[in-house]
Amino acid sequence: MNNNGMMEKEEIFSKVLRAGRRTYFFDVRATKAEDYYLTITESKKFTNDDGSFHYKKHKIYIYKEDFAEFKDILAEMTDYIISEKGNEVISERHQKDFKKEYNNDAAAPRVTEDQLKTPESFTDIDFDDI
Repeated sequence: MNNNGMMEKEEIFSKVLRAGRRTYFFDVRATKAEDYYLTITESKKFTNDDGSFHYKKHKIYIYKEDFAEFKDILAEMTDYIISEKGNEVISERHQKDFKKEYNNDAAAPRVTEDQLKTPESFTDIDFDDI
């Protein structure tokens, strides 16, 4: 194992999830004892009045002893939401657009991969209309 000090710690294993104005960074990091833990950082982009940007970051730390339970609860919560509300995003903001665009057609639009990457581009449906 090479001993690169701090540099190595930053680059053990990382993944990035870009989700509209939010970006999620998943990073494997090392403890002083060289064990690994996970950090998840949410970075949210805000536009300033002058058109420049700033970011707000929130970070959570997940340690090995909590992995199994964390995964179980996350799966339980996401499954619950999908089973209660389905996969389509429900948003009041987009319902007028939806009606104009689809003329109250009962056929739900297919969600493309691009739409999954940018929540802002979702076309949302009102389930009462179906």
